[in-house]
Amino acid sequence: MFHVVTRIVDEHDREVPVGEVGELVLRGPNVFVGYWGLPEASTEAFRGGWFHTGDMGWVDDEGFITLVDRKRDMIITGGENVYPIEVEQVLWRHPAVREVAVIGVPHPKWEETPIAVVALEDGAAASEKELIAFTRERLAHFKCPTRVEFVAELPRNATGKILKSTLRTLFGGQESAVLR
Repeated sequence: MFHVVTRIVDEHDREVPVGEVGELVLRGPNVFVGYWGLPEASTEAFRGGWFHTGDMGWVDDEGFITLVDRKRDMIITGGENVYPIEVEQVLWRHPAVREVAVIGVPHPKWEETPIAVVALEDGAAASEKELIAFTRERLAHFKCPTRVEFVAELPRNATGKILKSTLRTLFGGQESAVLR
């Protein structure tokens, strides 16, 4: 994009090496100047002259950026980062799964644990044990859901986006991700 500078940074706003996941930040004359009527949110989003998008991604050797997930949706379990989209993409490949969302819920030992909220295809059947085993064959075990909740459909907003905050309230007892 013309006149926009991008970086991928760590939690201390230091640029990360090529291929390492961090937060996408940007600046330029066409980047908005803040949230209307929300000065605290604007101050948080604009640090050090950069707009912090909340998108997690990495940059390759040619400068192309790949987004992996939203920062607020990232799950930290036992000190390891889990990007829900990675787990969701595996579960979507299961023939019985129509739609899925993976969220982090509090865990007494690991801080958070991933759980999957799944809507099955009409007439299809799958058990919690089967879906967890399916992910364990394809992902590192710490990334796999420790629980599967079945729903008729996932809650969505007016534009069709899955409301993970609603799922966290229903299945984890809080609206936002675990506070860090």
